[in-house]
Amino acid sequence: MRYLPHTGEDIAEMLKVVGAASLDELFSSIPEACRRKTELDLPEPMTEWELNDHMEALAKSMAVAPEYKLFLGAGSYEHHIPASVSYLLGRSEFSTAYTPYQPEISQGTLQAIFEYQSLTAALLGMDVANASLYDGASALAEALLMAARISRQKKVAVSTLIHPHYRQVIRTYLEPAEFEIIELPYTRGGRTDLSGLENIKGLGAVAVQSPNFFGCIEDLAAIGNLTRGTRTLFVTSFTEPLAYGLYKSPGSQGADIACGEGQSFGIPQSFGGPGLGMFACLKQYVRNMPGRLIGQTEDREGRRGFVLTLATREQHIRREKATSNICTNSGLCAITAAMYLASLGGTGLRELARLNYDKSEYLKKELRKAGFKVAFDGPTFNEFVVEFPNGAAYQRLLDQKVVAGLPLASYFPELSDHYLVCVTETRTKADMDGLVEELKIVKRG
Repeated sequence: MRYLPHTGEDIAEMLKVVGAASLDELFSSIPEACRRKTELDLPEPMTEWELNDHMEALAKSMAVAPEYKLFLGAGSYEHHIPASVSYLLGRSEFSTAYTPYQPEISQGTLQAIFEYQSLTAALLGMDVANASLYDGASALAEALLMAARISRQKKVAVSTLIHPHYRQVIRTYLEPAEFEIIELPYTRGGRTDLSGLENIKGLGAVAVQSPNFFGCIEDLAAIGNLTRGTRTLFVTSFTEPLAYGLYKSPGSQGADIACGEGQSFGIPQSFGGPGLGMFACLKQYVRNMPGRLIGQTEDREGRRGFVLTLATREQHIRREKATSNICTNSGLCAITAAMYLASLGGTGLRELARLNYDKSEYLKKELRKAGFKVAFDGPTFNEFVVEFPNGAAYQRLLDQKVVAGLPLASYFPELSDHYLVCVTETRTKADMDGLVEELKIVKRG
């Protein structure tokens, strides 16, 4: 068979070497009750062209761009990817998802990741960044574990406006270790309620996302002022790092750790993965940082070189000294982000962030003019919450291949008929005007 290369003679030879008379005897140690008694219920095989048609039919059953106009963000964002990124990423020198161990033969990859770390630290306003983690959710959970190691407190305060999926991952990480997780409610303005934060004793970390799940910009400086000079570490999370091309960085607002998802930086959405866990912190905490860190050095002849400086899991160091069981970094995705940021440059990043902001503000204004209620006032970045009464408008648009945001009722029951609408540079003025006109038609009944 095409994907099973071993012939009957090959199998017989291998069984002879291990001293088994048959494959059944080879697996005789598996209890009878754990064995399948019937054949797997699998469909008949297809030809390659039949399989291509089948996959295309499956794809058409989903609402995906460009066939559908998507006003959907919520942690995964549609952005244009520069041709330079796609071209460079296809080069064989970069086509690995793993951090190299042998610096003497891996200088190119190590330098590329070092550049990613430098760009990440500059973007987030932090001293040092690691060579990336799996995704934004695991990065945030690791940040809270790191904060607990530093503060020696197993109580953390987590904003309810952190992405719901991220909060699920936090619980998966922390609850088995008997952490106390305190959820901070949100205000009528769509931001984290900090009123009771000062009264929480023994707090190891406070985690807030900005822009938050509603797209609203949090007052990071206020949280930084509350935690400054205490044992509580301030952790800032994000799902849309492009916002920091326009708004102040977490580091400049007093964050101790900044982490989140880097998918927006040149990585296709790909139905939810792979992602990129960006992670940066203050220099004083670097030895408690999870994952790996690429450093710059010099060889015997004074030439610049790159090495794997810190590796904090038990495979590399004594188990009792390990800070994480993170097994790898998202190396290829990290290099993609570095290529993307280098392609745009600082000016390009600011211009793109401003374009995203302006487009979302335009749609927000037009929806208000059409009589729809935008739920929260104040600054947002490329997504916001709007109310579509009875959901009729949303369904009508979906039938016309327009996805008008994410329904929020399953995450926030109090926000029934509310939708999280996102606008990036990929949406044109015609797209937005068409959305508003369709909504007007539904509203008129």
